[in-house]
Amino acid sequence: MPELPEVETVRRGLQDNVVGRTIIKVEVGRERTVRRTSREALIDGLTGVQILTATRRGKYLICDLDSGEKLMIHLRMSGRLIIAKPQAKRPPHTHVVMHLAKHKTIDSELWFVDPRTFGEVVVFDPDLLATQMPDLASLGVDPLVDNFTPEILQELFKNRRGNLKALLLNQHFVAGIGNIYADEILHLAKLRPDRLPGRLNSVTLARLHAAIVEVLNKAINAGGSTLKDTQYVDLDGQVGNYQDEHRVYGRAGLPCLTCRKGRILMTVVAGRTTCYCSACQT
Repeated sequence: MPELPEVETVRRGLQDNVVGRTIIKVEVGRERTVRRTSREALIDGLTGVQILTATRRGKYLICDLDSGEKLMIHLRMSGRLIIAKPQAKRPPHTHVVMHLAKHKTIDSELWFVDPRTFGEVVVFDPDLLATQMPDLASLGVDPLVDNFTPEILQELFKNRRGNLKALLLNQHFVAGIGNIYADEILHLAKLRPDRLPGRLNSVTLARLHAAIVEVLNKAINAGGSTLKDTQYVDLDGQVGNYQDEHRVYGRAGLPCLTCRKGRILMTVVAGRTTCYCSACQT
């Protein structure tokens, strides 16, 4: 599933290619993509409107529309947003097509492609966020969008049960971190994924905070991670490169690139396959 760095990379593509443009026509194929409302609701909500902004919270893409409503896109497992020329051949599983008004004589379409159909495209009323988009309304702190400091992280950890990785994966706690980046963050912070959050002191929490910010920003600068078993690409169809910098994720059984002493172990934490160094994560 695309995580915060991949979604942020797509957001920047929307900012550069779509913001300021008007949607003149909308096509909706698979109804499952618009299951939260309907095919008609999406077409009516997008046709003739201008996209004013491209923002992000966690793994959610959110665009302000000049109608006063908002567009939400969630890529989930296999969703992709592609900017393309109108005459280009559409790939299989292109479920939503937004025809954009010309920009500097350039015609474009924005495609939502989603083979596994877990993704969503929704137009909603921001005044009814809690009822129309409760999952978005209940997101936790976004480490790159919100005010996110070591002190805030320490406050969030108060009275928290479970293990460290489970907390990082909990979108009501910190929004945007998934399995890849949880493993990479914990490795940089030198913390085992099964550590108890309530036992971390302020120095350790500051180290964890710094690792969250550093890993996410480095991944964004590399265009995100494109794995062999996923289909993530940016708006122009280009793959990410951060997978080449992974220190632990997907490296089970190999020597640690950081300490050169331990080996990367694989276990299951919080119901997810988890990789960590046997030596430098304690």
